[in-house]
Amino acid sequence: MLLRGKAHKFSDNVNTDYIISGKYKFKTLNMNELAKHVMEDLDPDFYSKIEKGDFIVAGQNFGSGSSREQAPLAIKHANISGVLAKSFARIFFRNAINTGLPVIECDTDKIDKGDKLRVDMAKGKIINETKNLTLDVNPLPSVMIEILNDGGLAKHFKKNKGFKI
Repeated sequence: MLLRGKAHKFSDNVNTDYIISGKYKFKTLNMNELAKHVMEDLDPDFYSKIEKGDFIVAGQNFGSGSSREQAPLAIKHANISGVLAKSFARIFFRNAINTGLPVIECDTDKIDKGDKLRVDMAKGKIINETKNLTLDVNPLPSVMIEILNDGGLAKHFKKNKGFKI
């Protein structure tokens, strides 16, 4: 799984209400509509700045807060290819994998806003093309890569007629 895009940088402790504000979570189940409001409490123009394949890059504890799946789903439907952060709230990390949103724990200090990134999920490499720098990260287990490649856990189950490890 090879991903490419531009970095959109955020700080530590981005909770699920910052990802998708509570004022939208309960008004619609339409993920394409929710995607238009991703990160708007931190950057009101965020949706208009992103291009298909871009990354959200953050510090520690990304996705803390409620355990609803709307947060990773809204990010995915905004055409963000993945989230890179120093650490994730455990439930957000699991929900992201289950919904097919790639997430990678890594040191994000050498990634700046606007940097062009190439991420090789299987090899555990992030290439910062802007800075000509390679960052090594722990690759995700192969079963998680398979789930992501299949588009999420439900699609993985359907494709394999059960859970394949």
